[in-house]
Amino acid sequence: MAGTALGRLRSAGIALALAAGLAGPVAANSLSGGYLAARQASFLGDFKAAADYYGRAIAFDPGNPELMERATLANLSLGDIEHAVELADRLTEQGIQSQIGHMAQVADLSQREDYDALLKRIDDKKAIGPLVDGLAGAWAELGRGDMSAALVAFDKVGEEKGFAAFAAYHKAMALASVGDFEGAETIFAGRQAGSMQLTRRAIMARSEILSQLDRQDQAVAMIEEGFPQPRDPGLEEMRQALADGERLPFTYVTSAKDGIAEVFYTLAGALANEANDDFTLLYSRIAEYLRPDHAGAILLSASLLESLGQYDLAVATYKRVPRDDPSYHAAELGRAEALRSADKVDAAVEVLEQLADTHGDQATVQSALGDMMRQLERYDEAVAAYDAALESFDGTHPSQWFLYYARGISKERLKNWDGAEADFREALELNPEQPQVLNYLGYSLVEHQEKLDEALKMIERAVSAQPQSGYIVDSLGWALYRLGRYEEAVVHMERAAELMPVDPVVNDHLGDVYWAVGRDLEAEFQWRRALSFIDWGDASDEIDPERIRHKLRVGLDQVLAEEGAPPLKVANGAD
Repeated sequence: MAGTALGRLRSAGIALALAAGLAGPVAANSLSGGYLAARQASFLGDFKAAADYYGRAIAFDPGNPELMERATLANLSLGDIEHAVELADRLTEQGIQSQIGHMAQVADLSQREDYDALLKRIDDKKAIGPLVDGLAGAWAELGRGDMSAALVAFDKVGEEKGFAAFAAYHKAMALASVGDFEGAETIFAGRQAGSMQLTRRAIMARSEILSQLDRQDQAVAMIEEGFPQPRDPGLEEMRQALADGERLPFTYVTSAKDGIAEVFYTLAGALANEANDDFTLLYSRIAEYLRPDHAGAILLSASLLESLGQYDLAVATYKRVPRDDPSYHAAELGRAEALRSADKVDAAVEVLEQLADTHGDQATVQSALGDMMRQLERYDEAVAAYDAALESFDGTHPSQWFLYYARGISKERLKNWDGAEADFREALELNPEQPQVLNYLGYSLVEHQEKLDEALKMIERAVSAQPQSGYIVDSLGWALYRLGRYEEAVVHMERAAELMPVDPVVNDHLGDVYWAVGRDLEAEFQWRRALSFIDWGDASDEIDPERIRHKLRVGLDQVLAEEGAPPLKVANGAD
């Protein structure tokens, strides 16, 4: 039964988290009830309920290895490593080889710094996998005081295909942890750590190493090159300290236990874009357990939980980053987003407003507040937040395009078209081929009946960049319609309807285009489709159900005439 549940998780891709938690309590006062409730909780991604219900099922069948392995997995995912270890030990007592159990036991031995036992487990092939085992074993050698054996072990890991960058990175960290900063910098300077040394964490660790070598200027240049303005508080604080000539202590790995935590964290980072989120979470949870102050691991776990729809767990995890940590603002931004996703909008707004009070000089904070206010249609407050975000920059920066774009949207909704157009054009100055900006400005110009030829060219550029975007293809068809090029408009509007078949705006537009070319029955069919797709509780500003009904009663020509526009046949040059 070696590695049964973890193997299924990896090879079959069975995700534990598909949606938010259970809707209500499930009767689980028997073995079958507890098991079924636990399975349901697992498939819904409710780790807390799954751990609880598996525990109840185990009470009825204490020797069931499948229940224990599933319970171990649920507790690891929940971050309850101690309980996971108890279950893993019971599996071992029964002679069951479980890869999930091994993960919990490796975490436990590392936490207790029992490196002899950890190395014995690795030597007995009772651990996790060649990369984790190899790196953890190397750190364990260092933990028991044999640096020479540790270096040999790191080099041996590096000989395996695909492992060289991981091995070099951890070898550099190990050297730095014992004060051999020259040796660590030799590895980084030789780029043996590959792409891993380009991460934020690696650059900051290397900056501390360079600082210890009195090469602060090089560290400052590296930070400025890798992370142009605006930088997050942690990076900027470090850059300023280095610029002031401070010698920074090496803090990223200070012990073998820290090193093993770094193994799980770097593996979690590598898995983040390759494996299921629930599998990656196991690694970040162990990194958190071994090093509770590892803000990067906490943020990664919280982000994974958020992706898995476990918003309450994500909120609780984000809150573990202390206020004095440089990553606090990032944690609060994540917490606000998780609260919003959980439909706790008022709480999310409160988090962002409080963060703006304490970290208002951060463009990301003001931008997030602006985005929230824009989503809530509080456009005046959104504009104020975007103003503050733009003011936080020392000068012009390409990343500002989004702030101008978002502020332009807010101004357009406030009927300040001149201000909106100016912001959209400023966004295009910074990012000339950005398809969303080209589309929004082009479509808005069409709606305002201004600069139609320029608008059409903008939308055509947007379509070239994103030909599968139904919204953008709709804009092209609508611009052609506004220009009176009805036959050309039909092709693009039909394509938009293929891409977005249930969008009411697209179907309404297609109906207007069909009417313009004399396909009246098809036009009426599309208008009825548009009506059927409208969310009556949250109808878009772009769709007017009463206007569609009026078109069905009297036809588009009459509606346009009543609105003061010429009938389409006249606009089209027909008799």
